[in-house]
Amino acid sequence: MQVLFKKDKDTLTAYLNGDIDHHTAKSIRETIDSEMQRLMPGKLRLDFKNVHFMDSSGVGLVMGRYKTASVYGCAVSVCEMPSSVEKIMKMSGLGKIIEFEKD
Repeated sequence: MQVLFKKDKDTLTAYLNGDIDHHTAKSIRETIDSEMQRLMPGKLRLDFKNVHFMDSSGVGLVMGRYKTASVYGCAVSVCEMPSSVEKIMKMSGLGKIIEFEKD
């Protein structure tokens, strides 16, 4: 799993690419947390456009980034979710605490 970043004003976007499962979640988490700590953005956007598969580890990844970001006063949103990913996110209830960006 590769994570690319783009910082635009006060928003850090993490572009996720590949599968998110228990094998990849730890590496993704560490990569995103490192960039958040380094850049201290006001908002973290997680872009799922190129995520092909996600299991419950992805829900944990998003929830953990929400908790970590909250410590820094940073908001979190998710965007560009394929329908399978969006279904998992909605079933988990993440939409109650994290913004689901729609185009």
